[in-house]
Amino acid sequence: MAKDIFERLCRGRPPTEEVISERTRELQHAQKLLDWLQRWPKPTVWTKDILIYGPRPRDRKNTIDSTTILVEQGWLIPNKTRRYDSREWQIVRKPIVCPTLAK
Repeated sequence: MAKDIFERLCRGRPPTEEVISERTRELQHAQKLLDWLQRWPKPTVWTKDILIYGPRPRDRKNTIDSTTILVEQGWLIPNKTRRYDSREWQIVRKPIVCPTLAK
């Protein structure tokens, strides 16, 4: 049976939004955050800095998930803070031109 034109056009396209897994979205946002951190002028970054100046989406859940991934990969080091509800990280600067996250 012959396919219609829309099925033939969609053959080489990447998967749609609903097919992309949650882990893939977290990795994509963590990569955006890593790219942004490479341009951040200060040696440390707070959660509020990411929420105000960081890449979109700027919500607390995505920020915490992305920073957790970056801590696991060795791009951020958590610092001790005086308040229990604030978070600060030391940015690890590596001599890599275009850093990427390992999957």
